[in-house]
Amino acid sequence: MTTTPAWGTVPAESLGPVGVPLVDLLDRVLAAGVVVSGDLVIAIAEVPLIRLSLHALLSSVNERVPAPWTDGGPL
Repeated sequence: MTTTPAWGTVPAESLGPVGVPLVDLLDRVLAAGVVVSGDLVIAIAEVPLIRLSLHALLSSVNERVPAPWTDGGPL
């Protein structure tokens, strides 16, 4: 007679790999593109002194897709 283990007692090794390797995750993110946004406020005594905003677009470059600008780009 076989017994079924109690809920939550199965060893993690028997469940298989959990998560995605970093290389696969990076490949998926760059293929689709991702926008990173953030705000940082430095304050003293609840008086905001400095505010930094970050907005970045991460995407892969493809030679087969033409650039959206005609003058050679921003560089």
